[in-house]
Formats: sequence, structure tokens, C-alpha cells
Amino acid sequence: MLSHKFRTVEDSCALAIAIVNTVREPLVVLDHDLRVIAASRAFYRTFKVAREATEGHLFFELGDGQWDVPQLRAVLGKILPERGTIEDFDVEHEFLNLGRRTMSLNARQVVYEGGTEPTILLGIEDVTDRRALEAEKDSLLAEKDILLSELRHRVANSLQIIASIIMLKAKRVTSEETRSHLQDAHNRVLSVATVQKQLQVVSGGRVDIGSYLSKLCAALAGSMIADDRAITIKVAGEGGTATCREAESIGLIVTELVINSIKHAFNLEKNQGQITVTYDVSGGDWKLSVADDGSGRPSGPYAQRKEGLGTGIVTALARQLNAEVDTVSGPQGTSVSITHAVVAARKVRAA
Repeated sequence: MLSHKFRTVEDSCALAIAIVNTVREPLVVLDHDLRVIAASRAFYRTFKVAREATEGHLFFELGDGQWDVPQLRAVLGKILPERGTIEDFDVEHEFLNLGRRTMSLNARQVVYEGGTEPTILLGIEDVTDRRALEAEKDSLLAEKDILLSELRHRVANSLQIIASIIMLKAKRVTSEETRSHLQDAHNRVLSVATVQKQLQVVSGGRVDIGSYLSKLCAALAGSMIADDRAITIKVAGEGGTATCREAESIGLIVTELVINSIKHAFNLEKNQGQITVTYDVSGGDWKLSVADDGSGRPSGPYAQRKEGLGTGIVTALARQLNAEVDTVSGPQGTSVSITHAVVAARKVRAA
């Protein structure tokens, strides 16, 4: 609120006109009938119109009716009755002397003390180049998404071919140890292919982890669980979203842990059960867990200090996500949790 007292009305008007003319973008003052009371020098310079053809005329009649847009009429007509505003209202038109341009309009009501009729202050900004750059950026992002999806598709197909070749080799070898290693290699290559395939449908932005894990686990169940094994995979939790890179790491962790549960948790004595994959988010924290109700692995790779290949993969991926791994294994089954806690991480760094 201005504390300076003007001696005359003319002095206050002089200040108002000086402010209007100082603004670099075109500015127009309209009365309650939407007639032009005053316009800035930038307005006259930009639209190349004369003062006598502007002041006192209806705004919609200016420049051979170039502002006569039905939607603009509607929103300007509501400002005074509803004491509203206009924010970033785009008008695209073939403007006289300018060609086709996009103008962004911002307007608000100005109320005076003493009973003077309110007016409308209307700012106009030429955003043609900005909108063109935004459209180009959106086009490039869309093109990038298409190329990324195509790349994931080709990678997934190539990996599936490699997995098939490995499995053919595994069937031909006579050494049980070699066959076991080849089958492990086949499963891991296929797991990466599965993750890539599930990420194909993602086009930029963030990945819905609940839907992503549901599709991933359905694919794993179909490819990794034999028909004679009564093992089910359930996805639970409130879900959340993650970037494509985070989703890829989360998918690889889930795939590795699910494969290990299928392979180790359910043996000849217990050839049926359930694997539960849970993902929950709270603010910036999230927790992923893969638990089974199998026979447990108290002496297996996840319970021993010496890490196996599976443990190393999970630990490395968790480290990339700034998360910690915790494993609990016993007669009732095994649960592996991957926890990302922002507050805990900050405390560790502070210590």
C-alpha cells in the first residue's frame, strides 16, 4: 500500500500513466464496458496502432477485430461481476502487421476507494517463440520415449534369444554342475529380458510400481514356475511411483529374489507355497520386501556371511537405490526387505 500522499488527482494519474508506460510488455487499462482507457507505449509499439484508434474504443474492435475471440469475451466479461482474474490465457491469431502470433493474457480487477468505477488491468505477452520451443521439446520427448521403447523391445528380444541358446546348451551337456550353472545363467538373462519387456509400455514420467510389479510377477510365474509346482506369487502393498531407472533396479531385485525363492525355498518336502512381493511408500521413504513361506534357508546364501552371486546382485542394486538389505530366514520361510529411509540416511551421513 502506498503511503505517499498526492496533492492532486492529476499527480496520482501521472504516476499511474508512468507505471503503465514503464512496463516492457503491452499493457491496457479497460473500463467496465471493456473500452480502452489507456494503453502503454509497448502496446502501441508492438501492435502498431495509433492512440486515437485505441483510447475510447472497445477492446474487441481494436486492430480490425483481432481480439474479438468468443472465449476471451466470456472470460473478460466475468472479471468485474465475479471479481476474477485471467492467468496465462493464450490467444492465437493472425495479427495485423505481425503475422500469426500467440499472445498470453493476464488480467485482474482494480478497485478504487470513493465510488469510482472499477477497471481492468490487462497485460499481454508475446509467447509465440516460447510455445514453439515447448512444442518442440514435447515432440523431442515423445520421440525419445518411442526410441527408448524400441530399444527396450530389441534388448528384450535379444536377451530372450540368448536365454534360449543357453538353455539349448544346458540340455546337451552331460555334467550336472555345468548344467546347473547354465540354467542359472539362463534364468538371470531371462529375468533381465522380463524386466525390460515390462518397462516397454512406460512412456516417460514415473512408473506405477504396483501395476509394474503385478505384470512382472505374472510374467515370472508363467516362465519360472513349472506346471507340477503349486507355487503362487502375490503382489501386495500400497504401491507408489518411481523413475524408470529406479523401477528397473527394483524389478531386477524382485526378479532375483523371486527366482531364488522358487529355486531354494520349495524343495521336494515342500513343493508348494506362496511368494509375496510387497511395496509400500511413506513420503520419501519406501520399503520393498519379498517373502516366502518355504522351508527357510538358515544356512543358505542369504543367511551366511559369505555372499553368493544372488546376494551380491541384490546388494549392489540396493546400493544404487541408497537402500539397505535385511534378511530374516527360518523354518517358517525367508523374508528379504529392501528399505530406503530418507531420515535414516541423513542421520547416518550426519554421524
